Amino acid sequence: MPDDLSTAPLLDPRKFQNPDITIDGTERAVVGLTHLRTLWFNTGTLCNLTCLDCYIESSPTNDDLAYLSKAEVVSYLDEIETTGLKVEEIAFTGGESFMNPNIMAMVEVSLERGFDVLVLTNAMKPMQYKKQQLLMLKERFGGKLSLRISIDHYTPARHEELRGKDSWQRMIDGLTWAAENDFNIAAAGRARWGENEADVRAAYAQLFDELMIDIDADDPLALVLFPEMNKGLDVSEITVACWDLLGVRPDTMMCATSRMIVKRKGAESPVVTPCTLLPYDTQFELGHGLSEAVKLVKLNHPHCARFCVLGRGSCSVAD
Repeated sequence: MPDDLSTAPLLDPRKFQNPDITIDGTERAVVGLTHLRTLWFNTGTLCNLTCLDCYIESSPTNDDLAYLSKAEVVSYLDEIETTGLKVEEIAFTGGESFMNPNIMAMVEVSLERGFDVLVLTNAMKPMQYKKQQLLMLKERFGGKLSLRISIDHYTPARHEELRGKDSWQRMIDGLTWAAENDFNIAAAGRARWGENEADVRAAYAQLFDELMIDIDADDPLALVLFPEMNKGLDVSEITVACWDLLGVRPDTMMCATSRMIVKRKGAESPVVTPCTLLPYDTQFELGHGLSEAVKLVKLNHPHCARFCVLGRGSCSVAD
């Protein structure tokens, strides 16, 4: 990835057009659901920040994905129970998850059903307004509740380059509060600046040591470094032959073990999508219920290539 993304080559508009074949007529790769391990809920696209190159375009004004309700979450938890699906983890993302007024009720009912629960957050004011409720849930459910906090870079300047002025210290305040209260916490950064991964992890480790934060920066699940997901930048399409050429197995892809629930603005009910990365593209809608979501996923999107196959990325702590 170039240090200056403005000089990176743009995506050929002929790519990712045909769900079955790539630009050169080769059979496109697909991924089947091996078992549903992680069920994601997108709580809505509203966020207290407008971050540079946010893949989901979250902002204080983007409500293209509506707030989910507790009843809608419960309907999927009921389906898991009645169908015997072996779901291990319920995860919430946004937008900023804690912007949804129903978030604490949705987290609580998921914990009450016995699931591990992961909440993605920027750890700023929306989360901090929920401190007492979070402490009560931690008291009841202990380590079953985890928070993944976005720390886009280990330096304030580059973090704020993406997240805006004064975002660093407010995030640090939330991060240190969670650590001081012994929450299970992980961090998520962005691999955007062309840095060596070992050097990046060492720099995060130094930051965590200085803050006395118990996060193992060498653990790829404790510190997730997300590949850049600007869908306008060029990336190779993934063919069936790529699995062997790259030494990657389709059953290690996020969509082999995950699904996400989204509710579009104005829709009567939510729909199921393959993963957290494709909330808007209707070609990836898999139906309204989990029983419909076993369909093959055709890797017909730049994020499939850049994030999952080439970037070896995953959003789940269970993968």
